Parts: sequence; C-alpha cells; structure tokens
Amino acid sequence: MARLQHDEIDHYHREGWVIPRWRLPADRLATMTAALQQLLNDNPGVRPEKLVSAHIEGDNGEGVRGSRAFLDLARDPEIVDLVSDVIGDDVILWGCHVFCKPAGEGYETPWHQDGHYWPIRPLATCTVWVALDPSLVENGCLRVIPHSHAARQLHEHLHEDRTDLTLNQRLASGSFDESSAVDLELQPGQMSLHDVYMVHGAAANMSGKRRTGVALRYMPSTSVFERDLRPSDGKTGIAVNFEKRPLWLLKGTDRSGRNDFEIGHRRG
Repeated sequence: MARLQHDEIDHYHREGWVIPRWRLPADRLATMTAALQQLLNDNPGVRPEKLVSAHIEGDNGEGVRGSRAFLDLARDPEIVDLVSDVIGDDVILWGCHVFCKPAGEGYETPWHQDGHYWPIRPLATCTVWVALDPSLVENGCLRVIPHSHAARQLHEHLHEDRTDLTLNQRLASGSFDESSAVDLELQPGQMSLHDVYMVHGAAANMSGKRRTGVALRYMPSTSVFERDLRPSDGKTGIAVNFEKRPLWLLKGTDRSGRNDFEIGHRRG
C-alpha cells in the first residue's frame, strides 16, 4: 500500500510540494505510455500541451477526445491514498490535464498559481503530476517556488496574447522571487504533489526530448466545486467547461453536502 512517510507529509506542508518515494509500477507505466500515444493519435488538431480533461472518455465537451486509461490512473487507490495523506480522507477527483511538450517546440508554462483559474471554494486542491517521459531541466521540467503557498494568497496575474504558451496568464512581476526556484526533475513513473497556492511554471522545451506529465486534480470534499463561479471559457488560453465537468468521489463522503456527482456523467 502506498502512503506518504511522515517526512514527506511534513515536506509537502512546509515547502508546498513533495516527490514521493513511491512511483508507478513498470506495467502501469507501460499502460500509460501506450495510452498517451493513443491520446495523441486521437487528437491531431489539439496542441499536445492542452489535452484538458483527458480522463473523460470520448468527446469530453472541452475539445478533446479523452481516454478511460487516464481516469483509471486518477482513480488508482495508491495514488488516492497519497493524496489523502495531505488533504484528508474525503477525496474528490475533479480534473486531469496532459501536458505533452514536443521536442524542439514545446510551449512555455508561465509562472502562475493554479487557484487563480479554478472554481473551488474554499480553495483547496492537491495536484499529482505524473511523469510519463523524463522530465528534466533541459526539456522543461516543472519548477516551483518553495513556501509560496504558505500565505494562502492568490497574487495578481496578467494576460498575455501569445500563441506559444500553455496558459495565457502570468504572475505579475514582484510577487515572488524566481531566484529561489527549485527544478522538480522526474524519471518516468515518478510524480510530484503540489498545493493549489504553489507558484510554479516550466520553461519551453527546446531540447531533442519530449516531456510529458499528467496532472491529476483532487480536492477535499469540505470544498465545493462552484460551477457558476467562472465562465466556461475564460482567458487562460485553454477551453474548459466547468459547468458540465464531472466529479468523482473517490474516498470518504461529501462533507460539504453541496457537490453534484451526477452532472457530466454519461448514462446508458
């Protein structure tokens, strides 16, 4: 059974992120690598950095044809147990985004805070970022600003009209110290967990090596997914539809009593 050790839990709460000792078994990694290739084949007209809601099978209503394999990954009991070690025993899956940065032309991910975009109140989410390719400094690994989550504060973001960004929002200068950044290098099957307030980003991939990560989004059920809080397509550069986004209660109960687990789920 996968659980975070005490030092890993302490690191997550203190630094805002952690790389667990546990990693995907080789057979699961092989399954996900094959699923990634199928996902790319099924979405030839979508930038591979913008494969939002990849866990919703078929036409997901957000411009992507998703795959059940990514839902199975997100529902993996061992990953869910890692998440519950930092957000509690009542866990809701609400999102999955595949960031595949092609060799030589992978888009930059500007410095940002995830909570700036998300309709969750009180704001709370743990993102599990699973590497399917080597994620290194040279090909644009995830970078974080330690302790930037501690104040539980969202900083100003500025809109950028550029076509070479995964997100068109960037943190305003002066709101963090980039010199303190830590590079989260990962090998395939490794993962990192980070807090919703964590300042993070990633450089463009100009190397000869592809870089792919699967971001799995989990919130505690004490929070509510407020579907009408933001427009279905804001100015992030990624088309989303929070109004129809399905939720999965993976562990425990809905403590808020207000989350809807029927919306967005196909019947029949």
